[in-house]
Amino acid sequence: MSNFAHYPSLAGKSVFISGGTTGIGASFVEEFAKQGARVAFIGRNAAAAEGLLAELTTISRRPLFIQCDVTDTLALQAAIARAREVNGPITALINNAANDVRHNTPDVTRAFWDNAIAINLSHQFFAAQAVMEDMKAAGGGSIVNLGSTSWKIKQAGYPAYATCKAAINGLTRSLARELGPFNIRVNTLTPGWVMTKKQLEQWVDAEGEAEIERNQCLQNRVQPDDVARLALFLASDDSRMCSAQEYVIDGGWT
Repeated sequence: MSNFAHYPSLAGKSVFISGGTTGIGASFVEEFAKQGARVAFIGRNAAAAEGLLAELTTISRRPLFIQCDVTDTLALQAAIARAREVNGPITALINNAANDVRHNTPDVTRAFWDNAIAINLSHQFFAAQAVMEDMKAAGGGSIVNLGSTSWKIKQAGYPAYATCKAAINGLTRSLARELGPFNIRVNTLTPGWVMTKKQLEQWVDAEGEAEIERNQCLQNRVQPDDVARLALFLASDDSRMCSAQEYVIDGGWT
């Protein structure tokens, strides 16, 4: 039996998750599905999505996967329309898709910069735009924008990514004010260094472990499902008076 919270308000809720095929996003898909939500998720990696779905053997309602590149705004809008058609009006949006590919300032071209903005920031706005009428008609909803502590800790090696993640706080606060009269809540969920497969394979070496030990107050490691459980709260009615805020889950690093 799970020691973690169950949220009755998530049962049957139509939830849309971007970047849901791997890492933190895959944990979002699994945890929302366990709550009985009607989950739709998008991503580019169809093979990873099928692998994830094959693992969800105890889930009574199979999540809907739609292959989509979030930099294609028309495709993103079409995916949201398809999710609405299958699962009903969307009342919880988890804007998770991102790419933290490393890059050096002298090497950044205008095309690279524009693509980084599209992957890490623009889709969050256009997804929110595409679901806001659903939420207005439903009498409310929750939008969760994924941030990052990378810019807070002055992390070098991906200036375009860090810029986008900093900008998400501005997007969240602006949308929260605009949509608040319709009972639509908008918050930023900001993970620290999360032990995803990608991070463990590419970056969490002995030096990385030592950095975590030095900087986190809590000496455990942040796992994808830790982040997902915070997203569950923010999407549920339990957080009904939480909006325009940033919720950081980083073991006390920042």
